[in-house]
Amino acid sequence: MVLALLVSATIAAPARAETVILALGDSLVAGFGLPEEDSFTARLESALRAEGHDVRVVNGGVSGDTTAGGLARLDWMLADPAARPDAVIVVLGGNDTLRGLDPAQTHANLDAILARLGDEGIRVLLAGMRAPPNMGADFVAAFDAVYPRLAGAHDVVFYPFFLDGVAARPELNQSDGIHPNARGVAVIVERLLPHVKELLAASG
Repeated sequence: MVLALLVSATIAAPARAETVILALGDSLVAGFGLPEEDSFTARLESALRAEGHDVRVVNGGVSGDTTAGGLARLDWMLADPAARPDAVIVVLGGNDTLRGLDPAQTHANLDAILARLGDEGIRVLLAGMRAPPNMGADFVAAFDAVYPRLAGAHDVVFYPFFLDGVAARPELNQSDGIHPNARGVAVIVERLLPHVKELLAASG
């Protein structure tokens, strides 16, 4: 009887085959100004599947979100065991710089996010952001130092600048000069892909 119940439970709740990656971020992740199929998460999932990875990339981007916002919603994003990610890509901080928020607070928020994910045993890829030069040299130095410091402290996979190869290139951005267009997203995915595969290897 006990054996029958165990077999029944196993059949009712099969192990999840695919690897779930949560992209926790702001409008750069959400796909601001783009059709869904051209969003970062859709393009990344497509690129990984094309290389034979059985993955699902969840769009956890909220336009306008700051590191504080990402931290505030992290608990409920991890609350459902059935939807629990195997790995997380963190892309936050761009709006912190645009609002001139204290880099020390950005550090504290990201530190809390990485610690929470670490406590859950979830591997992380931290994608860095950079402050625009018009924020002043002191601000830029303090903000840009946040990401490598946290990556080392938490031993996560690190990609120094999410917009590498795309920032300040008009042909790869929408008219606002901030958000990548479809071509820009393709560049981001191509450059980030080796780091995501490193993340998958670490999570497997």
